[in-house]
Amino acid sequence: MFAREVLRSVDNMASKRSNTFKVLLASLAVAALGYVLRSPSLYLRRETKSSLGYPKDSLLNFTELTAEYGYLSEEHKVLTDDGYILTMFRIVKARNCHRAKRSPPVLLMHGLLQSSSGPDAGLAYLISDACYDLWLGNVRGNYYSREHVRLDPDKDPAYWKFYIEEIGIYDVPAMIDYVLNYTGFEKLNYIGFSQGTGTFLVMCSEKPGYCDKVKLVISLAPASRQMHTQSKIFRTMTQTFYRMEGLLSMTGLQEVFSKGGFSQEFVAFFCQLSGVTERLCEKVIDAFDHVDSTHLGSITNQTTRVLFGHFPAGTSVHNMARYGQSMNSGRFEKFDYGREQNLVLYGSEEPPQYNLSATTVPVMCIYGKNDGLVDTRDVEWLMAQLPNVLEMVKVEDPQWNHMDVTYSQYTGDTIFPKIHEYLLKYTSA
Repeated sequence: MFAREVLRSVDNMASKRSNTFKVLLASLAVAALGYVLRSPSLYLRRETKSSLGYPKDSLLNFTELTAEYGYLSEEHKVLTDDGYILTMFRIVKARNCHRAKRSPPVLLMHGLLQSSSGPDAGLAYLISDACYDLWLGNVRGNYYSREHVRLDPDKDPAYWKFYIEEIGIYDVPAMIDYVLNYTGFEKLNYIGFSQGTGTFLVMCSEKPGYCDKVKLVISLAPASRQMHTQSKIFRTMTQTFYRMEGLLSMTGLQEVFSKGGFSQEFVAFFCQLSGVTERLCEKVIDAFDHVDSTHLGSITNQTTRVLFGHFPAGTSVHNMARYGQSMNSGRFEKFDYGREQNLVLYGSEEPPQYNLSATTVPVMCIYGKNDGLVDTRDVEWLMAQLPNVLEMVKVEDPQWNHMDVTYSQYTGDTIFPKIHEYLLKYTSA
């Protein structure tokens, strides 16, 4: 009798754990689906979030976050030639730099769905502490750059008709010009993570002369073509956008993965709710990014909780659709609108390729073996197309992946020494 009662009790406990896990998975699935939509905001005041246990760093904007860690930063507004108003940040005083700033300035550009804000594991602090004059960009459509001189992003679909083409033709050149004009230098050093490299390549292809304004490019997990991307989640998601963009536009959906919508607020709440939900969020990140499912993770629990207060930061459906297209192509090319529309727009049935040979600036590349979003084969293909590659560095840690570049607790030991080495080579004392 006693044995049967024990077994019944164990079965009940197992059943409860199973049901709890299913509820958590269902909740996260709903939130993940909601991420896609620019849903109405569920605004919670900062005080309310703080009382609910949100990490303080997840509630701060860029200038507040840097100040929290002993850095002084400035906000700058940049106007593009097509009317988009972008926000840049400059760290003017670093906590651990006790000498004059090195020159020229350094421009750090984020990846897809990111912004300049993020957890304290980021490269910004490391670069600033090494006494570089660091500027951080924010491309159109993200949380900090959601303005235009005449278009309202909440009302005008035309605001969202952009992909990496427009970012490369307008945003990156505008930010480079602004930094150079403000500081008085003729050239700067550029660090691009993922999309931040891809858009730079677009600029060099489509804006002759702009590569000459850059002394060095440090390319971190560069996204160009993504033919071998192994993340099933990212591949399925972006290809769905590519196939359904027309239908989504008809329903009025132009913006996706926005910061501040109901879904992002829900996930930020969910991932800090308890140790169980926190670990579940970590597993979702693992499944999204890693090639090797045995990855133990180098992103701390605290960083995960802070991360979802700032990520994702938003982009356009059209941009996500372009990434879906890149999964099917062995070329780094413009948007494929179909044979008839391509003939009208490009004068050819296929979209033109970007001219990678135009990227004449010296390039140093760092990438990881366990990157499920930007596969090593695509990185190596890209580097073979560029005319001035100084070095390709595969991170020694075999588990190093895409998100580790910006969020790993080991960034200072793994990739920053090589970044610092090359910045010094192209920097004046």
